[in-house]
Amino acid sequence: MEQLTVIKKDGLEYVMFELSGVFNAYTAVTIQEKLYDAIKKHNVVLDLSKVVVLDSSAMGVIMATHNDAEEYGTKLYLLSLSNECDKEILSTGFKKLFNIISSVTEVK
Repeated sequence: MEQLTVIKKDGLEYVMFELSGVFNAYTAVTIQEKLYDAIKKHNVVLDLSKVVVLDSSAMGVIMATHNDAEEYGTKLYLLSLSNECDKEILSTGFKKLFNIISSVTEVK
């Protein structure tokens, strides 16, 4: 069975969600509401370094969170993209749209 593990960590200027496993249509519900709630009040960092699958449904969740961040005046950061995440995000043509960071010290 495909699984997505989510670990939430609070930082000074952000809330971070460390994801590991499969982020797809079946597992997106595991994180979707948490992201939508957090982005209303905080900058959000999504650590994608341990994600082995990222599909279009997961990209929809990421895009919706990005759009919500613009609406609420917060920011979404994507931390340490795994190879699979990098390929999928690149294939969308929206890679330059995202705040991609390699360390949480880059959160502003």
